[in-house]
Amino acid sequence: MKRFAATASILFALGSFGLAGCEDIPWHVDPLSVNGRDGGGPLQPVGYPTLMRLAAAAHAGGDFANAVGVYRRAAEVDPSAAAPLVAAGNTLAEMGKIDEAIVAYNSALARNARDPEALRGLARAYLMTGKPELAGQSLSVAFKDTPDDAKLLQLIGVADDFAGQHEEAQARYRRGLELLPRDPALSLDLALSLALTGNYPEAIGVLRPFATAPTSTPRERLTLALIYGLQGDTKLAEKMARLDLDAQAVRQNLAYYESLRRLTPEARQRAIQSLSTETRQAGAS
Repeated sequence: MKRFAATASILFALGSFGLAGCEDIPWHVDPLSVNGRDGGGPLQPVGYPTLMRLAAAAHAGGDFANAVGVYRRAAEVDPSAAAPLVAAGNTLAEMGKIDEAIVAYNSALARNARDPEALRGLARAYLMTGKPELAGQSLSVAFKDTPDDAKLLQLIGVADDFAGQHEEAQARYRRGLELLPRDPALSLDLALSLALTGNYPEAIGVLRPFATAPTSTPRERLTLALIYGLQGDTKLAEKMARLDLDAQAVRQNLAYYESLRRLTPEARQRAIQSLSTETRQAGAS
């Protein structure tokens, strides 16, 4: 996709629910080979706690496929537990298998309709596919139980932004920051939301302390470059973009910033959010 290839570096910054990478350290677990031998005696079935530990160890070692299999086995051993299905969903999401993750989260909710981690996971998965309307129900249920959860407020804010309800989204992010001051992810999403409504000075004021700190991430720096570009400050946009991109990519980004500026506010919002969704999907696959 030429359009995506030319602008992926811009929208790298927009993956609010982007997937973290893992070290490539294969770690294989075969539950059937560790069934609890007792001094050469008969094999004993592996219990639920052991399976959960094995799955977590496989996940930590980067063996996601094996982790999912063991989590599913744990779900079979304890048919009432939602936790293994939530963990399987989280792992599948990290693998980029979003549809399978949605199935896992829904299976967890079939066991516990108000499991907070399953509700959040399902909402994140729907948002990753650019379907905020499907995330709404699970977010609403979770909010009734935990209205002061900063990260839940962030998810609701992202859904509001996708729905074009930017004032509501910004109120969610600000409330989240009251509960979790100076949180980078909440600050970044607030800055993006402010930029979508054309409030570039405040967006820059929110994000610049993070994007210019020694601990800043490429996502934060490239988001600030994007906002500078949307504001028309080409010099500062170029300065920030050069921290992470080569000269050709910087030129492409600057040209794209200018093309976004020429769009109507509504079209600009759609373009940024569409590319953001494409970038998240590409990064998850």
